[in-house]
Amino acid sequence: MFDFHSHCCVLSETQSASGHLVEQAGCQIGQFGDIHGCFDELTDLLDRVQLKRTDRVVTVGDLIVKGEKNREVLDLFIDDQRFSSVIGNHDRKLRQVWRGEPVRLTKAQKAARAELEVDRERYSAFLQSLPFMIDLGSHLVVHAGVRPGVSLEYQMAADLTELRTMGANPARKRGLPWYQVYRGRKIVLFGHWPADAPRRGPRAIGLDTGCVYGGSLTAYIIESNQFVSVPARLPYEPPKRILR
Repeated sequence: MFDFHSHCCVLSETQSASGHLVEQAGCQIGQFGDIHGCFDELTDLLDRVQLKRTDRVVTVGDLIVKGEKNREVLDLFIDDQRFSSVIGNHDRKLRQVWRGEPVRLTKAQKAARAELEVDRERYSAFLQSLPFMIDLGSHLVVHAGVRPGVSLEYQMAADLTELRTMGANPARKRGLPWYQVYRGRKIVLFGHWPADAPRRGPRAIGLDTGCVYGGSLTAYIIESNQFVSVPARLPYEPPKRILR
């Protein structure tokens, strides 16, 4: 039987080093992978871990886009102070558009923006508040990754929200994964790169298990090195490739 309350879990995403959040000790923290508007699966996972009033939930970002209930996810994070998140690449695109920056949106991002227009000021203010990183002491939460050999204060926003492999193009999927190279002091908890099981490196753990594509939503318990997952109720968007 999984006991959330006897361990420290993490659900998070990261930002760049110039503006990161430091979590205070003294409460249980759960870490979830990319939610992508999958509110029903989020509630399933919260029921599974039996979240208490004094517990905290930190996520790795991409709270919205592709799933069907983006408003419900954001409303929960806005209204319940137990919930925190880093900014994901999809979250970041919407906040850039609402800032007036000239960025292109995908079809799924446009659909999420239309859904959130009903209370744009509220949702925009929340997305503007999300950090690129959350420091949990022994662990660091970011959305995509950190570039090995670069100190946290000099990490680029593009790497923190899009990094997959080493090289000039951080978003490239083919190549040497950054988490196989990283040897930093803090263990990095990240999302962004979906797989059928959590990705593992010497000092990094990936928590995106493709819920929005019909996979699962995963939480990680730090103290016991334990993963807890619930299956997706639906594939909300077909994956571009088989998760593995």
